[in-house]
Amino acid sequence: MPALNAGNGTIYVGTYAGNILVLDESSEKVVGEIKLKTGIPRSMSLSEDRTKFVVLDSTLQQIEIVDIASRRTVDSFTLSDVNKRVRIRGLAVDPLSRFVILLTRTATKLVDRWEIGPSTMLQYDLTAHKVVRTIPWPKGEEREFMSVRFSPDGKLMYFFGEDVLIYDTSDFHEVDTWELSKPVEFGAGRLDFGSTDDFNEERGFFTGIFYMQDPVQKRRLMGIGRVNLAAKDIEFFTLGPAQPRMAFSLAPDRKKAYGLLQDIGRYEFWTFDLPGRKIESRVEFRGRPRMDISVSTNGKLLYVWQAGNTIDLYDASNYKYLRTITLDADTTTRMFVIPAKGGSRTTDQ
Repeated sequence: MPALNAGNGTIYVGTYAGNILVLDESSEKVVGEIKLKTGIPRSMSLSEDRTKFVVLDSTLQQIEIVDIASRRTVDSFTLSDVNKRVRIRGLAVDPLSRFVILLTRTATKLVDRWEIGPSTMLQYDLTAHKVVRTIPWPKGEEREFMSVRFSPDGKLMYFFGEDVLIYDTSDFHEVDTWELSKPVEFGAGRLDFGSTDDFNEERGFFTGIFYMQDPVQKRRLMGIGRVNLAAKDIEFFTLGPAQPRMAFSLAPDRKKAYGLLQDIGRYEFWTFDLPGRKIESRVEFRGRPRMDISVSTNGKLLYVWQAGNTIDLYDASNYKYLRTITLDADTTTRMFVIPAKGGSRTTDQ
């Protein structure tokens, strides 16, 4: 029987070797690398049109922009200087690639000490190569984390907290609020975010694991929600009692999604039937600490990776282990599995 093929896409992942490895999905071989000027990558973000990576280095001080087609660096910048260290703790890329939103904290060297500044949210213009504004914190309350998404046209920024604050990106003034702290329906508890995924989603939507507290029985429940940013709406269904940490990945056809439950000594694959609003199947397997899950471009294979130099391949239909891809260095970033057609996401992807 021929080996089950994953598709004809390309896999990209950053490593401790200071590069982004490029793997051909069909042959499961490394076919190239993108050598980074800033060294070891700490995180990678993909531009909306899927033509560039925005890479943050391991010191959290340098941003490098990589053109995927030519496999070369086209821009880089840092906000640090001789007596100032500006560490970037989070970033979000404008869908039109005009700017990035950066969550930063500055350490300034004085004569006798380092002075640590507040957590700050900045807008950095990628064309002008400068910080153009500091974005005020909602209600003036400083945050250590930043969860931001944009409308597909880049005109609105959604800042997720207890509620969702909506900003006009022309000048970043608040134009609306989505009261996410209110229950999704009468008698239910409020929803909290777990693992979410929008790589295979329709633009303006994202799907993922959500948690809620049953206000009557005081039970913590888990379910799947699909968020419509423009309509300020969540289509949510409950699966059952809340489980430990679970990674989540949406299949290319958006009809299925896969979960990877991780508890000490307990590892399980889950398959979610999204149209049927139910768990299709689940099974225990021999996992390892710190794992993530991705789906192949044809939806037939599951990739299990993270915290090592291997990518394990499983049959998505029955969770059977198939084989392992071994890399030359441990991975340090998210793994992207990009279809051969590439290009920007559309409503009929």
